[in-house]
Amino acid sequence: MADFVGRRRELKELREDIARTGLDTLSGRKAKAPRARVLLVAGRPGSGRTALAEELVREVAPEYPGGVLRARLTMPGGEPADTEAVMRGLLRSLGRATPPGAGEDELGAALREALADRTAILLLDDAADVFQVDALLPDNPDCLVVVTAEGPLTGIPDVRPCTLGGLDTPSAVQMLTRHTGDIRIAADPRAAEALAEACGSQPAALALAGGWLAAHPKASLVDLAKQLHDMPAGAGGTVAKAFQLVHASLPQPAQRTLRLLPLAPTGLIDSHTASALAGCSVVAAQSTLEDFAQLGLLRPAADGLFLLPGCLAPLVRGLLETKERPSEVQLARARMLERTVRLLHSCRAMAEAGGEPVREKLEGLPRALRFADRRAAATWLDSRLPALTAAAHLAVADGELDTLARRLVAALVRALAEHRGTAEAAPELYPLHRLVLDVAERRSLHRERAAALLNLADLDAETGRTTEALERYRAALDAGRAAGDPYATGRAMESVGGAHQALGDFHRAADWFGRALSQALARGERADETRLYGRLGNVHTLAGRYGDALRSWRAAAAGHRKAGDVPGQARALSEMARVQEYAGRPEEALHTCREAVELARRAGDLRLQAALQVRLADTLDRLGDPAAARLHRTMADRLLSEAPADPVAYEIRSGSD
Repeated sequence: MADFVGRRRELKELREDIARTGLDTLSGRKAKAPRARVLLVAGRPGSGRTALAEELVREVAPEYPGGVLRARLTMPGGEPADTEAVMRGLLRSLGRATPPGAGEDELGAALREALADRTAILLLDDAADVFQVDALLPDNPDCLVVVTAEGPLTGIPDVRPCTLGGLDTPSAVQMLTRHTGDIRIAADPRAAEALAEACGSQPAALALAGGWLAAHPKASLVDLAKQLHDMPAGAGGTVAKAFQLVHASLPQPAQRTLRLLPLAPTGLIDSHTASALAGCSVVAAQSTLEDFAQLGLLRPAADGLFLLPGCLAPLVRGLLETKERPSEVQLARARMLERTVRLLHSCRAMAEAGGEPVREKLEGLPRALRFADRRAAATWLDSRLPALTAAAHLAVADGELDTLARRLVAALVRALAEHRGTAEAAPELYPLHRLVLDVAERRSLHRERAAALLNLADLDAETGRTTEALERYRAALDAGRAAGDPYATGRAMESVGGAHQALGDFHRAADWFGRALSQALARGERADETRLYGRLGNVHTLAGRYGDALRSWRAAAAGHRKAGDVPGQARALSEMARVQEYAGRPEEALHTCREAVELARRAGDLRLQAALQVRLADTLDRLGDPAAARLHRTMADRLLSEAPADPVAYEIRSGSD
């Protein structure tokens, strides 16, 4: 790292600690579950513990070809990070998909499995307690876990903390030199040492003092050291003193911008966030952020982002609470959320197919909110996703910005669906739907509550949690009835039937499909009627009620015929033929299947034709005509060889199956 100096003794001790024999080996015992070696870098905020951990990781990374995974375990406000969110982030870094709605135990097992055969490093920054770290430890002794924390991690065996104090004097002076240049330090080395002592040799305080000196080239090192020395000692120590000095030297607009930065989710700030918070232009905000980085108030990160250091976050937040009126803070937060919504609309528009509607959407946005192309929009979405998700959670938790919160969640859901697809984005969509549910329940918004419950239940059903899905579908039905929303009610009834079908309760499934069908018939919803007749036919077939199944499939085929859907009619007739075979009526099945083949030929669906030819062959075998059956199987093979690759596969089984 460019700002890292000194700490050679600590680095050497940590390197030696990696290869140190564990306590179990020394005592002659074998560990029941070997785990990764854990190194702890302990120290107060501002002591340079993160910089030391990063430098150690940089040095030993070549020995761990599995890569480096990073996670921050404390949020900017001081609250512990959500363990499930941390696990999802680590699994995403490993390229592993996670089931939507998975709990901590399932995610932890997936993380341990992903790291079971990797020689990797986990850098866990600013751990709040031992439980956070223990949940993330790999069961792989070839992995290395580097943790930074304020104190010891009692409860994890065989961990010796590397406790940090201040830098040695030469290293502290060297750190000042990187900011001020050699000439000023060489002109008065004693003053440089006195300044380092006034900063307590703490890296964060030295960075602030060096940044202030760089911004004031005519200032004296002696005067700065005296100012710091004369300041009253506070709770933040020398870091708080240096921060007060730098903050006081800023112009009033910059002071206000700095005070508002803790409102940024996850402590990551870009020019748009700062612009919205301060109510200034994006260009001015970018210039201010760069000035803050030069002064040591921010750390540059990747993709144009800046990070508010953890040691400064409480100090800046204290200024926000004492110097800004609550109404101004709320207005700044609302501006930030509104800007985020507009950026998400622009991001989504870039993912849509080109054309006049997309151009019209983009023309309504300022140039600063537009993306160059789809790839730039996708990169922005990926890099900002943790902050965007955190913004949605904070907006919902606020309770006073529910309208903006709903718009933000809706925009984020649509942007993720457009760029990643609903299936791939499901792990991120699940908690967003839960946020919508929280707001809907708080505001008694029955229609939104029904929609959120249906979305959550669908994701539960897709991941095998059918019982949980059934409970949510029933709750969605109640919400849909309270809202007087026939679409939500019908959708919920059909989904309740589908859940019962998945659980093998075909009687209840048929009952709920029938209820949904009655509503569709009463409202004249032809497409829904046809689909529900097909679902009824399927569940009656599974239950062995072949008469009811035939009536349902016949009605489904009639619905497809009225709608002019020839492929749908062919598929419905093919299902009729299957039921007729099950019912022991092969002659009728042969006639129905030939009718379906003709419809499939008219539709030009080669794969459906091939599947129907196989069914014809099976039926002819039962009727005692193996020669004709062989001809139809040959025809099926030829049709499959001519058919293009198609993700839709038809499985049409005969009665013998």
